[in-house]
Amino acid sequence: MAVDTTDTSAPRGTDGTARPTHEVRRRDRVIIRFAGDSGDGMQLTGDRFTSQTASFGNDLSTLPDFPAEIRAPAGTLPGVSSFQLHFADHDILTPGDAPDVLVAMNPAALKANIADVPRGAEIIVNTDEFTKRAMQKAGYNSSPLEDRSLDGYSVHPVPLTTLTVEALKEFGLSRKDAGRSKNMFALGLLSWLYHRPTEGTEKFLTAKFAKKPDIAAANIAAFRAGWNFGETTEDFAVSYEVEPASKAFPTGTYRNISGNLALSYGLVAASRQADLPLYLGSYPITPASDILHELSKHKNFGVRTFQAEDEIAAIGAALGASFGGSLG
Repeated sequence: MAVDTTDTSAPRGTDGTARPTHEVRRRDRVIIRFAGDSGDGMQLTGDRFTSQTASFGNDLSTLPDFPAEIRAPAGTLPGVSSFQLHFADHDILTPGDAPDVLVAMNPAALKANIADVPRGAEIIVNTDEFTKRAMQKAGYNSSPLEDRSLDGYSVHPVPLTTLTVEALKEFGLSRKDAGRSKNMFALGLLSWLYHRPTEGTEKFLTAKFAKKPDIAAANIAAFRAGWNFGETTEDFAVSYEVEPASKAFPTGTYRNISGNLALSYGLVAASRQADLPLYLGSYPITPASDILHELSKHKNFGVRTFQAEDEIAAIGAALGASFGGSLG
């Protein structure tokens, strides 16, 4: 159970200016789950929040939940993608079970994840997506925002799409194109809510869209709008602080490592220890493609990679390499 203490001092924004005075609660750990349609950018949102949290100095563990490779119809339960992040001021070992905060970008995301959310937790919902048709596709007979089924939770109804479109109106984008940045608005809001540093995300967006500066500027504007919404709305009278895990980890350089990266390094290490060349036969598919991408960088360790036309061909190539004396 997270531990809360209260601090009524006025915290300061990233520019050093004092924010409006509001209640600040300190917690020793928090679990956040971002959930939406597979096209809502939840993996990117979670990854950026993770990077912000790592740079702040918290210990953390994540659990990306990718949708099926064959994309399900938008707005349906099989099409939901999510990203869970557990961060703390002490050493932690798992991404957690029950999220303290669920960000639901549509009705399907809410229905697919609500069973994991404990009573009393916070739920941020994108009310713009709770149309009659969208709720029917998710299997709701009535609106969960109105039928009192969420009375046991702290629900924050936020029109994320509308607010994002309004924030980007100066860019001359269509509503559909502007709405694609709603994940950055949500990221900005959660960054404010948990006092995350913002400079890294803005630099990331500038670099990611270096060849499309207008798109970079739009995403940064949406991100800042989400942060400012958190500061000014009355619906979020409380924000939270999770101190860096300085007591658990001494000052130094740390690596943010995923399971795929750890597996890749482990395979290279195993081949070196066994004194056998490493061979990977692979067919690219989410989320395993990163293993192929990483191992292809390590030819200097005797690693050979083969991108096959399908999974069966990849398996055959690995078996052949094994019979030929490689670690396949």
